[in-house]
Amino acid sequence: MLLAVSAASAVWAQAAQDGFPRTFVNADGSTTTIPAQPKRILSTSVTISGTLLAIDAPLIASALTYEGQFFSQWAEIGEQRKVAKAWPAGSVDLESAYLYEPDLIVVAWNGGDSARDQIAEFQQIAPTIVLDYTSQSWQSLALKLGEATGLEAQAQQKIDQFEQFVAQSKTQLQIPAGEANIVAYFGAGSTNMIALEDGVHAELLSSLGFKMEVQNRAWHDNTVPLADFLRVHFEMLPQLKAETTFLLEVGGHSASRFMQDPILVNLPAVKNQQVYELGRNSFRIDMYSATEIVNDIVAIFGKADNAG
Repeated sequence: MLLAVSAASAVWAQAAQDGFPRTFVNADGSTTTIPAQPKRILSTSVTISGTLLAIDAPLIASALTYEGQFFSQWAEIGEQRKVAKAWPAGSVDLESAYLYEPDLIVVAWNGGDSARDQIAEFQQIAPTIVLDYTSQSWQSLALKLGEATGLEAQAQQKIDQFEQFVAQSKTQLQIPAGEANIVAYFGAGSTNMIALEDGVHAELLSSLGFKMEVQNRAWHDNTVPLADFLRVHFEMLPQLKAETTFLLEVGGHSASRFMQDPILVNLPAVKNQQVYELGRNSFRIDMYSATEIVNDIVAIFGKADNAG
């Protein structure tokens, strides 16, 4: 018995030396005690998993998209690190959660991959933290995850490296005159989406030197909470004024289809032939997809003297 007590004391002494135990404030206002630095993390959110990988957290398993896949921007890295594929979004498998033997479980408070209804069950398995990725940039999310995992230094390092990459990329760009906007285009009869000028997508473009069009919040369909995007009726799109439009590739609609829509022919961006696809992984912004977006923009708007 004394040996067991001594061993437990040694574990807690090492944890304290590493900054653990620590208390994490969750997105729902609750708190979670994390007794020791996590070594086996289960992410129930495919969106959050990308940022866990970015800061080199010990991710052992991740939930998937509705189609049962990792996000393609980091799928290869997930395979290289032998991250197990847990369950498709919306189909939580508590039995497999036990089998992974996690020492930390990560849950998204909002979003299509949220498993918030199972938080109580997850808490029976391991310490469980709750984050809201819909309300913050990947950088902010990385810092929160760094706080929970004891990887604050790695998180800050990745953020600093990315910001240097963006700054270097900006010097290579010839930004078109006027303003820009970002649209998730689904066409007539559907709810379309317009990125707010202060959302994470717009912030990324702003950091590269684009001036973002200020959006009219009154257009938003208030049946859903307002986050980074206005959800608008198609009839609102002809009122956009920016000279350049970027399309999120969430519905498989190309720039050519947007420009050929007869209702949109008078948009300044269409008249200018300045409608561009933001990339197939552009809907969810993490370090990997943001890097892809920046590289694509450099390819489109790079100065002539940078060619070759």
